Amino acid sequence: MVAAVALATSLSACGRGEAEQEITLALSTQSNPFFVQVRDGAQQRAEELGIPLNIQDAGDDALKQADQLNNAAAMHTGVVIANPVDSDAVANSVTALNQADIPVVAVDRTSNGGELASYVASDNIAGGRQAADAMAKAIGGKGKIIVLQGIAGSSSSRDRGQGFKEGIAKYPDIEIVGMQTAGFDRTKGLDVASNLLQANPDVVGIFAENDEMALGAIEAVGGRAGDDIAVVGFDGTLEGLEAVAAGTMAATIAQQPDQLGVAAVDQAALLLQGKEVADVLPVDVVTVTAENVAEHQ
Repeated sequence: MVAAVALATSLSACGRGEAEQEITLALSTQSNPFFVQVRDGAQQRAEELGIPLNIQDAGDDALKQADQLNNAAAMHTGVVIANPVDSDAVANSVTALNQADIPVVAVDRTSNGGELASYVASDNIAGGRQAADAMAKAIGGKGKIIVLQGIAGSSSSRDRGQGFKEGIAKYPDIEIVGMQTAGFDRTKGLDVASNLLQANPDVVGIFAENDEMALGAIEAVGGRAGDDIAVVGFDGTLEGLEAVAAGTMAATIAQQPDQLGVAAVDQAALLLQGKEVADVLPVDVVTVTAENVAEHQ
């Protein structure tokens, strides 16, 4: 019995030691192509550095993500990279990880509570302003537009929306006549855009806070996309760029999702070594239109 207890204790300690050299990547979802690119960039960088990467997919479920982060704390993982489903909901999990002395790096979306070792993200407020300028150019500086919002409570949706509203305020002849959440989802984007267009038939532009919703909006618009109605997206996903090249999307604000993943793993690797990291690490965004889309495909 003593030998069995000793063996179990030894195996537990060994497991903990291995986990402490591991990075847990807690993604909001892997059904969105953007976060697949974040995952791929992180995975490639972790392999280059020889660091085990444990990837968790919350399926856009904040409660499921909380369970995954609690498990990471229980396993004494070395560093957690969190891409929150909800910036408010994740705060308790970040606090619990803090109490367990496990550093947390947020990627793309921040946490509205707890202490982050680092936050790796595109400048979403600046990107929102760029989207407003792209929209104004596409519709000739005047007309009625609608906005498809992302997940309520997520920092990326909040910041992109803030930047867009600030930017569009510079154009007095542009009016936002409808604004509704579509959860960063293509199917919901189709449904919400259809409803808003039915209520506002004279709309000439749609801004969607990500490319998935923008692609759904293009389906809703049909043959009018790119002709009568300008659609502006955000993310610069492969399908988003294809839509810009095809002329059905006027512009997308291109992030570099793979580089977000790379940068987050680099920050986590420094933390594993006990080194200092940047409080905020910005990754550039760029406005992609028909004029420069070939450079980004």
